[in-house]
Order: sequence, then structure tokens, then C-alpha cells
Amino acid sequence: MKILVRATNWVGDAVMSIPALEALRARWPEAEIAIAGRDQIVGLYRGQPFADRLIELGAAGRGAPVATERAAAELRRERFDLGIVLPNSFASAWLMWRAEARRRVGYAREGRRWLLTNPIPVPRRGAIPPHECYYYLELLRRAGWLGELPTVERARLQVDPEAAAGADEKLRAAGATGQRIALAPGASYGAAKCWPAERYAAVADRLAGELGAVIVLFGTPAEREIGERIAGAMRSRPVNLVGRTSVAELPALLAACRLFLGNDSGAMHVAAAVGLPVAAIFGSTDPEGTAPLTPQRMIARHPVSCSPCFLRYCPVDHRCMTRIGVDEVYQLTRQLWGENRLDGKR
Repeated sequence: MKILVRATNWVGDAVMSIPALEALRARWPEAEIAIAGRDQIVGLYRGQPFADRLIELGAAGRGAPVATERAAAELRRERFDLGIVLPNSFASAWLMWRAEARRRVGYAREGRRWLLTNPIPVPRRGAIPPHECYYYLELLRRAGWLGELPTVERARLQVDPEAAAGADEKLRAAGATGQRIALAPGASYGAAKCWPAERYAAVADRLAGELGAVIVLFGTPAEREIGERIAGAMRSRPVNLVGRTSVAELPALLAACRLFLGNDSGAMHVAAAVGLPVAAIFGSTDPEGTAPLTPQRMIARHPVSCSPCFLRYCPVDHRCMTRIGVDEVYQLTRQLWGENRLDGKR
């Protein structure tokens, strides 16, 4: 049996869909499972036991018409028995329809019901637990492949020893030779998710000075400015890798750290999936829906009347973030550090 899964389009969603991918593998342990998606997303799944093959869609992953038709033609030649569409977009279902997977399963939304052989009704609010991981698991359950929804405590990304050794070497070469705290101050979705840079700098200085930690800044190329602002505002010297790492490298690099501090972001979810304790700052989004999938987490959040708004940019005064103080974030991060003593390997 050949199964094609159209992966989600965001890093955080990709991690939160891992329990569903694991359930799919458990349902069909002998099947060939190929995961197709945006290049950076499928790179995250490299070496994972639930994926036999990864297919990078290139421009087709962004919905470019010519690239989509070219990708669909290549997928048609493979004659997939089952296609599972995890994203909600019309374009993702269109690609699966053009790929002519014999059976096509996805949620019936965004006008795409006719593209699916098995359009699944979208669960009503309150019908399943609020965390996003259950949204993907419920798709499988409603398709008849799961009994009851499992209780999900964590999502897991495996890091192979060779990648781990390479990540440690890269961090040491960059100057991160002590025990490391990964700090990810950005969020690809938008600035509304981001705690102020000067506050991150203040917390990072306290963590470096009082714990002897090496602060390692992570982020995308689009977040270089915020990384430079934080590094420039710190008295101590962080290792600034913002814009210098790929998504595929991120699991191994984060696994080489002792603790993660950052916003609700893709990096936060990856850190949790590789086993790091996570100190997460939430403002415009809702931790009930997107909290890091790990029991080793602490969340800083000040509920205000307009939160969660899920906007990309705050149209008022960003009060959901500015009411979270430096000392509060330092204390919860310090508590996680103390609760998770390691043997000095990282």
C-alpha cells in the first residue's frame, strides 16, 4: 500500500501533526508512507520512523500553478492508494486531486469537498480537546482508522547521533562551549506573537550572569534584525545564529541545548519535540490550542480582554505582551533550569 500525506505548511503545525503521523504508521506498519510538502517542512521529518520518503514540492508547495501541475504529474506516476490532506487549504486538496490518489481524505472546508473522495466534516467547537494535535488525529478517527482519540502528552522528533554530533560541533565552533539556553525571539506568523526584544535581552543577561549559561539566539533570515537588536543590547555576548540555520538543522541544534525560551513559534514546538524543557511566552495566541507538547513546560501569559486575537500585528498597544515582566520570565526560566539538572553534556 502506498500512502501520500500532504504535510502542513507551518513548522509548529508540522510538529503538532506528529501524533497523527505516528498513528498512521501504527495503523499501516508495512505501508510505504511518503510525506510531501514545502521544502523546509519535509526537511524537519528527515529520519523519522513514520516517513519512508520525503517529497519536496518546491514552488508547488506555495501553490504556483505551473509547478503544481508538474508536481502532480510526477505524483500521478506513483499511483498512490491513499492521499491524506492535512492542511486546510484548497491548493493542497487540488494537488492531491491532480495526483489522482485513489482515495483522498481531508476536512471538507475551503470549498474543496468535491476534490476529496472522503470529505470529513470539520469537528464542532468542543467536540474534541482544544489542542491542535487533536484536530489532525480526529481526521484519522473520522476516516475510520482510530478507535478513540489518544491522550497526547508530547510529540517526538528523533535526532540521530551523527546529526547530534554535527550540531554540537557547530555550536562549539560558534563559541557556545558551556551549557546552552536556546532563545528564539521571533515568530514567522507575525509580530503580535513576539515579546519585546529589549526584555529578552534583559532576561538573557540575567540567565548568562547568574546561571553561567551560554545564550544561543535562533531564528529565520527574516528575524535577523531582532536577533541583532537583542545581541546589541546585551552586556554579555550571546551566540547569534539567527538566519544562519535551516529548519532541517533545528532539531539537532536545539537538542544540544539545555533549555528553550521563546514565543509561541515553530522553534518552540521543535524544542519541545526533541525533549527540551520549554519556557514559552504567549500573548495573541491561546496555549490551550498550541501549547508545546511536553510536560516540561512553563508558560508566561497575562490574559487581557482582546486576547487571544490571533492577529499577525497588534492594532493597539500590545498589552498582552507588555504586561509580562522581565522578572516573571526570568523566574520561570530559572525554575525550569533548576528542575532539569543535566550531566554537563550540554
